[in-house]
Amino acid sequence: MLYPVEDFFRNSERSSYQISPDGLHLSFMAPYAERMNIFVQRIGSNDVVRITSETHRSIAGYMWTTNSRILFMKDNAGDENYQLWGVNIDGGEMVAYTDFPGVRTTIIDDLEDIEDEIIIGMNKRSAEVFDPYRLNLKTKQLTLLAQNPGNWQGYITDHAGRLRATTAIIDGVYTQILYRDSEDEDFRPIITTDFKESVDFMEFTPDNLHVYAATNLGRDKTVLVRMDPATCEELEQLYEHERYDISSISYSRKRKKLLAVYCQGHRNPIRHYFDEEEAQFRELLRGFFEGKRFGIIDTDKDEQKYLIYVGGDRTRGCYYYYEKGTPEPILLAEVAPWLKEKHLVEMHDVSYTTRDGLEIEAYLSLPHPYDLATAKQLPVIVNPHGGPWARDTWGYSSEVQFFCNRGYAVFQMNFRGSTGYGRKFLEASYKQWGQAMQDDITDGVEWLISQGIADPKRIAIYGGSYGGYATLAGLCFTPHLYACGIDYVGVSNLLTFMNTIPPYWRPLQQMMYEQIGHPEHDYDMLCKYSPALHSDQIKAPLFIAQGANDPRVNKAESDQMVQALTDRGVEVEYMVKYNEGHGFSNQENRFDFYRKVEKFLAKHLG
Repeated sequence: MLYPVEDFFRNSERSSYQISPDGLHLSFMAPYAERMNIFVQRIGSNDVVRITSETHRSIAGYMWTTNSRILFMKDNAGDENYQLWGVNIDGGEMVAYTDFPGVRTTIIDDLEDIEDEIIIGMNKRSAEVFDPYRLNLKTKQLTLLAQNPGNWQGYITDHAGRLRATTAIIDGVYTQILYRDSEDEDFRPIITTDFKESVDFMEFTPDNLHVYAATNLGRDKTVLVRMDPATCEELEQLYEHERYDISSISYSRKRKKLLAVYCQGHRNPIRHYFDEEEAQFRELLRGFFEGKRFGIIDTDKDEQKYLIYVGGDRTRGCYYYYEKGTPEPILLAEVAPWLKEKHLVEMHDVSYTTRDGLEIEAYLSLPHPYDLATAKQLPVIVNPHGGPWARDTWGYSSEVQFFCNRGYAVFQMNFRGSTGYGRKFLEASYKQWGQAMQDDITDGVEWLISQGIADPKRIAIYGGSYGGYATLAGLCFTPHLYACGIDYVGVSNLLTFMNTIPPYWRPLQQMMYEQIGHPEHDYDMLCKYSPALHSDQIKAPLFIAQGANDPRVNKAESDQMVQALTDRGVEVEYMVKYNEGHGFSNQENRFDFYRKVEKFLAKHLG
């Protein structure tokens, strides 16, 4: 079945479900005036109340703060300067807590056990640094908890809501943990590591004396340990996976207990349990959702009522409500009921070996009616992820399903530098933009061709952010491989990119020099691998899309690429959305973009 473009990229019918602390109300986001807004519903009732009415831009995120009040974030036209607002669950008493122009707000601790207070971070005093504040939600009073000297990057609180530790960047390339036993003391440095090594305090132990920490000190993989925060001495190694870094933990606030640790595997998450009750509960849920992937997304304070997301690779998923002791979960909503699983395609987990011997985990999605045995000479869209220090995972993707619905295969790969595979794999990407990182993508394409899956004359490359850079690099440095390319908010010039980063990235600039390249010391290398400076090598048609307010990849990155190609008479199509930033959030802009993508691919891939 051929679905309309809009069916893949329209707003979810309902998403982002949460439960109130007392377990009496559900909240979710749903469309109003084509923007995602917040709605509240009492459990057991069909009456729904819309409590926000945003029409310019969707709510960026929200959270419960008391049983009757919700906090939410919004920015202005994609500038990522998020402001914190609050509203009652009946829609009353709308309050702007951090309505400061050009200031970005982050949540440090929701202070679940302290009514009407949270801890936030703001770059109000200086655009480059975030200070921690305690915010009284009744009086709007902001109390500065510590003044950031200019290099603090993160804050850690204990279970009593006290600010106990911070991480700092030293000379741009070293990470230092500073600690204090109480808020009456000054922070003191505990450990300093090269940015290639890490110690991350994830959660304090129940007694607030030790921390559960993720660390790769003296190791390749990041492991979970119990650590003394006053010395960073490892007291106990709790879990290590031989192939993957740990990614997260779960902790019971009610039972004051570490429950489990997680890694992201090639296809499925890997869970290790420290608590038998939690393991049994997960097994119970697995029985309800046999063959499906599921995750607990929220619980009430008593940990008796749960919200569960159930998904897979062929569905945008659905939400269930489950109360312990009841016969079975209750379906709350399908995210996209208009898309039917039987019409969508499987995402296959595959792997290949690079020219220098690295194993790359990848994902291959094939259009109907093909499978791995029958896929031959197909048009393929190569889709490298953004970041680049991020990763692709197995599961549903609207883009992938859209492309496959149009008859294209989609190939995604976790090239070197993708996260979760250890230090060696990550460090192999440093100063390798357009080089070994790009070779990993090229080797994957060559593997597809050698397997007979890809028609070598009908291969496109498409990506966003770093994936946009990889698109331009692919067209520029391996022009024989690709019939066309689509660059979505991508970097084109490594020199100008390094000079236009957001102000709050500047403390990290030296580290970025080590990871990407220094504009002076590595000038020749950055020039050599900047596609905008080698546009004469691009032969294939190109489509570029850009948000005018993008704070990460400045619009000038796309402008100069378009200008360079236009001057040479190379076909380039350019879309700019003036109310967007790093990616298109507004539904009508997504529709415009993917309609254009569809026509572009049909013209150049067939």
